[in-house]
Amino acid sequence: MKRTLEPHELIERSIIKKFRKTIWNPFTLAVRQYHLIQPGDRIAVCISGGKDSMLMAKLMQLLQRYSEVPFEVVFLVMDPGYNEINRNKIESNAALLHIPITVFETDVFEVANNSEKNPCYLCARMRRGYLYSKAQSLGCNKIALGHHFNDVIETTVMSMFYGSQMQAMLPKLHSTNFEGMELIRPLYCIHEEDILAWKQYNDLEFIQCACRFTENCTMCDNGGGSKRQEVKILLRRLRRDNPNIERSIFNSIHSVNLDMMPGYKTGGVLHSFLENYDGHAGENR
Repeated sequence: MKRTLEPHELIERSIIKKFRKTIWNPFTLAVRQYHLIQPGDRIAVCISGGKDSMLMAKLMQLLQRYSEVPFEVVFLVMDPGYNEINRNKIESNAALLHIPITVFETDVFEVANNSEKNPCYLCARMRRGYLYSKAQSLGCNKIALGHHFNDVIETTVMSMFYGSQMQAMLPKLHSTNFEGMELIRPLYCIHEEDILAWKQYNDLEFIQCACRFTENCTMCDNGGGSKRQEVKILLRRLRRDNPNIERSIFNSIHSVNLDMMPGYKTGGVLHSFLENYDGHAGENR
């Protein structure tokens, strides 16, 4: 008699079978292509409670199970001051997915929400710092965050439109404040629409933006007033005329021609075309 699969087993099967081409394959591609995991790594998989980080946790759990490369994972949940509903939702989803989470509390929301200057920026920096610190105390050498393909594209466009620079979101990054620690992004090649399809197929419900500061305003990513949301809408419009627009942007950050850039930064130092320009149009020393 055929055994009835548990809910978490059905969810795992959907990743390996139904969503193999759109989720599992892009995930393993990113791990291989960007050399995100090495033998002996101990990785803190950081779970915020949203769809992206929860899927990442499940993917990392499956990879550890099937991979020939030996590595360890810790499923880390930082509670920055969630309300009771969101905290319970994260814990119940972790139980449903059979993800053994380690939870620790911080006062991030309280501190950031009382800041007069850019509370969102302060919140993000504090979150990252707490995650690095806790992961390091647990013997981890890496933290994994759930940024996906669309986050990469939107961040690149936002840096041009609002930051006046060409800057992409890297698949891995060495920490300058926590020696020996590295940040990796295993969902780097996975599209958000495919994460949503997986979520809907399995009838899963995750928390949205949980920040208390943004509960009654439109500044968070799910609100109508954020710059990221504006960029999402713009890219959606551009996609009507060019369905490959996002792939083109993604490919462009992998093929930067510095010889055709009038200025670029390396190690925080600006190298500018103007340094060698004598003031006469068309003449370059």
